[in-house]
Amino acid sequence: MSVAARQAAPLAAVLLDLDGTLADTAADLAHALNRLRDEQGMAPLAVSELRPYVPQGARGMLACALDIGPQDADYARLRDRFLTIYAESCARQATVFDGFEDVLDQLRGRGLRIGIVTNKLERFATPLLRALGVWPDADCLITPDLLRLPKPDPEGVLLACERLGVAPAASVFVGDDPRDIAAGQAAGTRTVVAGYGYIAPGEDVTRWGADACIDSPADLLALCRDWGA
Repeated sequence: MSVAARQAAPLAAVLLDLDGTLADTAADLAHALNRLRDEQGMAPLAVSELRPYVPQGARGMLACALDIGPQDADYARLRDRFLTIYAESCARQATVFDGFEDVLDQLRGRGLRIGIVTNKLERFATPLLRALGVWPDADCLITPDLLRLPKPDPEGVLLACERLGVAPAASVFVGDDPRDIAAGQAAGTRTVVAGYGYIAPGEDVTRWGADACIDSPADLLALCRDWGA
């Protein structure tokens, strides 16, 4: 579906990525990685150094923190240990990005459905959202546990639209990673870059081909208004 066709449909739903879009979770992920580094006799890394790797999940963060990948013999053991540590403290310092609580209230007040589509497993996502106080405010949560393929495959975005009872063309997907934008585009939604999220310094987000980029959660309200909501 063309951009013009998508933008002609009245907006009915807002779909959000979780880490780096709705919530700032980098400090807790860094805490878990640094505990793992300490167990390996390594010095801690700054949150700012690890932050750009958050969208890449455990694989990307372990590559940054320990210089290992799936091809390494210890990868599975260290990945599982990292996830165990993170499960114990996934809401230790995490916060909703400034202003997003009000944004969600206003969007819902306009009659928009809210969905979360994340590559974070359900066993981490649900406790985190509950601790942040934004669950069950969302109308649906789509995690990789429900899917054959994670983002950038569009399956999760399409499932969210199905569960919300809205057409993809009447939805917008907001994320801070090229995989979010690719998933939304393939599903037929509008797409928005969360420019305040976990984007590497110097990254040119205009190359991602999204319909818009926002600098803060509050900017989403004006953008949705422009799209008929």
